[in-house]
Amino acid sequence: MGSMSIWHWVIVLVVVMLIFGTKKIGNIGSDLGKAVKGFKDGVKGEEDKADASQSTTQPPQQVADKSTIDVETREKTRH
Repeated sequence: MGSMSIWHWVIVLVVVMLIFGTKKIGNIGSDLGKAVKGFKDGVKGEEDKADASQSTTQPPQQVADKSTIDVETREKTRH
């Protein structure tokens, strides 16, 4: 009664094919493939957008502690 043997899986596969049919299973597979490809393209697009936004001339914004005062330092020059 332990793990499922190969024969158990074959019987389950045959029952699923009888219930749904091979055409519907093929459609489900192709739809799943399209969904995975769309997800990968979406993630890749987000990475491209992040790279493009970091390459702009604006410095990255940092979150400071509320007790920290953000000041700009200047170098003194002697004349």
